Amino acid sequence: MAAEKIEILDCEGIDRALTRIAHEILEKNKGVENLALIGIRTGGDYLASQLQQKISEIEGLVVPLGLIDVTMYRDDFGSRNDLSVGQTDIRFPLSDRRVVLIDDVLFTGRTIRAAMDALIDLGRPQNIQLAILIDRGHRELPIRPDYIGRNLPTARNEQIEVEFDAQHTAQAVYLIRS
Repeated sequence: MAAEKIEILDCEGIDRALTRIAHEILEKNKGVENLALIGIRTGGDYLASQLQQKISEIEGLVVPLGLIDVTMYRDDFGSRNDLSVGQTDIRFPLSDRRVVLIDDVLFTGRTIRAAMDALIDLGRPQNIQLAILIDRGHRELPIRPDYIGRNLPTARNEQIEVEFDAQHTAQAVYLIRS
């Protein structure tokens, strides 16, 4: 039996969600002063770039953008064969910054925990906020996003796929049922 692929968000829906998240980030942080965006590779890094652009269009200022790879911080690193280590690229100090950590899909919370551990190894942010495009539930750790594009309760055996184009712009979000 073939997997069923259902479009949840199209390009315009993703754009609206990211625009709303950008405004919420600016409202909560009262602007961009001392703010930084960190995208989790891969998926979150592409969305972080899109959020950086939206915030720049709204505020007229460019917020620092960093990318973090959490592979070595994963609690399942030793049991998975498909993990390749990427590069973390943060070219500004994290200490005393308000950091918005960005990922595409929040599921169990384990990737976010790994990302927070990696960030703390690089500095001591004033706070860490979490922006997620899709929150599908099923938390195994007490992780709660500050900014959510869309809540999408799913079954554990379902998957969420965020599709990006060649320029790394989010094009669609799909629910995949097997």
